[in-house]
Amino acid sequence: MDRIATPGATRGIIKKYDIKVRKTLGQNFLIERKFIDKIIAAAELDKEQIVVEIGPGIGGLTQALVEAAGHVIALEIDQALVKTLQDNFCQVNNLSVIHGDALKIDFEYLTNEISARERYAPGYKIVANLPYYISTPLVMRVLEEHLNFLSMVLMVQKEVARRMQALPGTKDYGALSIKIQYYCRAKIITQVPNTVFFPRPEVESAVIKLEKRDQPAVKVRDEKMFFALVRAAFSQRRKTMVNALSNAGLGPKDKWERILEECEIDSKRRGETLSIEEFARVANLLSVRGDASCCLPVPPKVR
Repeated sequence: MDRIATPGATRGIIKKYDIKVRKTLGQNFLIERKFIDKIIAAAELDKEQIVVEIGPGIGGLTQALVEAAGHVIALEIDQALVKTLQDNFCQVNNLSVIHGDALKIDFEYLTNEISARERYAPGYKIVANLPYYISTPLVMRVLEEHLNFLSMVLMVQKEVARRMQALPGTKDYGALSIKIQYYCRAKIITQVPNTVFFPRPEVESAVIKLEKRDQPAVKVRDEKMFFALVRAAFSQRRKTMVNALSNAGLGPKDKWERILEECEIDSKRRGETLSIEEFARVANLLSVRGDASCCLPVPPKVR
């Protein structure tokens, strides 16, 4: 099969199958092999592994994945592209094209079925040129549901990748950074210009690798409390910790000043300067005292 990830081949497939590129589904197809090679290298695949690809499109990345992995499960929400993939990859025996929404479909069922049938080791890797609109919800779903993935190598919007990798004290550091780094080691592999997609998106992208930790980055007594505290601290980024927490209706300022002092944290610091270890220290103190339910709400979704 000729390489799909080229400008000519991509346009040819779109024309042949009369594909209506849907901006609402974030359909931007990779047309530069160099960046596909970087994704494959970062994923560190072998023939003993299952890969879940989300949003395969017309198959540019899929083509490289089936060559490198044991079995690829490609999840595509656009029925027209499902038919295109099934046609173009009809002679490939280690690819399963599934029509469905990656935010709803049962990853574990699909991978367990393949693993049992073909005797692969437990766990799987997620590799994708993600539609931008599902990037954060998809990653949050995978982490919050404690799915049995090994790593994720994802093409996402550049700003989102920066937030995932950001360190304390930087402008990109926030609740998303902590959520990601609690479960994973995050590393930006490469930045990607918009010129290597067809059609071109309005923003630039980056490839990021999220490698699942054997254990969370910090020990917390109550994860819900920990993430609720983080969300509250970042709800008003320009305010100090004590003001952000008290303004969120989580108790009076003097209470938070005492708690932060006991944790050896200056109450005048902003949430964006606290490390994940410092947030854990505060959350664990609240948990020991047993007053979490009265001072911390259920956190909203990370965006």
